Amino acid sequence: MQGSRLKNRIDSVIAHALVLLMALMVINVSWQVASRYVFQNPSSFTDELARYMLIWVGMLGAAYVAGKDEHLAIDILMNKMNEENRRKTKVLIHFLVLIFALAAMVIGGINLVYITFTLGQTSAALKISLAYVYMIIPFSGLLVMYYQALAIQYLLSNPKAD
Repeated sequence: MQGSRLKNRIDSVIAHALVLLMALMVINVSWQVASRYVFQNPSSFTDELARYMLIWVGMLGAAYVAGKDEHLAIDILMNKMNEENRRKTKVLIHFLVLIFALAAMVIGGINLVYITFTLGQTSAALKISLAYVYMIIPFSGLLVMYYQALAIQYLLSNPKAD
């Protein structure tokens, strides 16, 4: 199926980006510790960079996990439902997550990026526009929407899917 191949490719790109971001965070924080305690001259940008990379890892990681359908869930009620009701409930949940991603992450994120660009807010140490940091929010929202739409399509086209 074409959608599956595209989804697998997107999953792969996100997974590699997350691994790269985590590796860069480890290097960044290691340098922060070394510069502070070994060289007695703390680096001025590492703390800020670690915070911004954590935002990116968190947002991309949330989208990745949503695509794998492995996000945290309390499934006590779901396990007590029959197959048909469980499938309908899953469709509803995916739809609600899609609506949330659209409203909060995509629309809200685009507004945040626009306002940040308009006001010209920059980071203190790195002197970059904070809009670049916040751009991950609508991007991750679009990914979440894509994954939720695929999950809904799969559940509706496969009556025995659970």
